[in-house]
Amino acid sequence: MSIRGLSCIFPVPDIEKTAEFYVSALGFRAVPYLNCQEPHICLYIDDVEIILLKANNEKVLPNRTLYGYGYDAYLYTENQELLEKQFIEKGVKVVKPLNITDYQNKEFVIEDIDGRWLAFGLKIKN
Repeated sequence: MSIRGLSCIFPVPDIEKTAEFYVSALGFRAVPYLNCQEPHICLYIDDVEIILLKANNEKVLPNRTLYGYGYDAYLYTENQELLEKQFIEKGVKVVKPLNITDYQNKEFVIEDIDGRWLAFGLKIKN
């Protein structure tokens, strides 16, 4: 048996609006499947896939709201300084600037257009 990957599934109020944010601000590529029985848009960057589904409600409840803490996705990446700078230049809201966490990850956290928190980081190698 081999598990080969993982996709985040984000229900959102407006899949086209959210997809535009991920494309224009974060650099993802969007592939729409809007005429399917379950309309959705797949977002891709490098080896990451996020699938946007049309939510049945108008408000996203991120993990920190539902459970009191937690990110909605963690994307592993190197060169966080450059990525954070690019996001800031595009007006992305950084909610936790680049730092070293108490669990020894070098990371920063952004908020997407729907209020989800996405962390970008990597474990520091000793």
